[in-house]
Amino acid sequence: MERIKIAEGLEFSRLVYGMWRLGDDSDTSAAHVAAKIEACLAQGITTFDQADIYGGYTAEGILGKALKANPNLRDQMEIVTKCDIVAPVGRYADTPVKHYDTSAAHITRSVETSLSEMGIEQIDLLLIHRPDPLMDHFETGAVLDELVAAGKLGAVGVSNFRPWDWELLQSAMKTPLATNQIEISLSEVSPFTNGDLAFHQRQQHPLMAWSPLGGGALVSGSGALAEQLDAIAQAQGVERAAVAIAFLLRHPAKILPVLGTNNLARIKQASDVLKVELDRPTWFKLYEAALGREVA
Repeated sequence: MERIKIAEGLEFSRLVYGMWRLGDDSDTSAAHVAAKIEACLAQGITTFDQADIYGGYTAEGILGKALKANPNLRDQMEIVTKCDIVAPVGRYADTPVKHYDTSAAHITRSVETSLSEMGIEQIDLLLIHRPDPLMDHFETGAVLDELVAAGKLGAVGVSNFRPWDWELLQSAMKTPLATNQIEISLSEVSPFTNGDLAFHQRQQHPLMAWSPLGGGALVSGSGALAEQLDAIAQAQGVERAAVAIAFLLRHPAKILPVLGTNNLARIKQASDVLKVELDRPTWFKLYEAALGREVA
């Protein structure tokens, strides 16, 4: 499994296991969660993606119980989590409206809660989950720097930021922002041309891709794109999902797809994507099918 440098002293596995559906599983026991983690580790997938809001603010706690029952796992993992979305559910059930909060007080409280829920001493990477229209970049940048200096965060990044959002926050920070987690897939190809990928590729920021299977649509869908995926999958002896993920790996920006499934058998097949080879014409066949037209 290829490893990608995210920040000084921090590397991620090229494939990341996403835990946004952890709380949706019929079995959230520590043993079952540990089995998922171990299935990832056996393939060299060592990076695990969380967020405070996942599972209605329950997913971090579910992971924490598994880590407490299996303390040998933590040292083999890199843990990513996110904060700033406040939704009227779980611990924020009384909030009157869903909103974003990048204030120093909220970020500090969120980090402390995440550390406690997961039972860990440091979050390897914290992401600001969504751009906040009311963000005071000086306040937000300062508190993130302070949390890194205090050792509670190994690194800091963002999620769903556009280039101008990234530059605004970075302008008020000493700590280099490490990554941006954005939606990229054959169902969402706009980052290839809207400047998002180009901005980060130029500055050599590794990117994380959420929903790389289009929320499952690329696995279950039909039509011209599905036919292209199936033809390549059959020729290379893999499932359709592996081809869709390989499409992202083929890009020179070093995209790290975040894979999310509760199916243990599918987790064990995640590294099949590394078997897929896409030459330039084949990549463009998929791209054109996603666009629904020939490139100009």
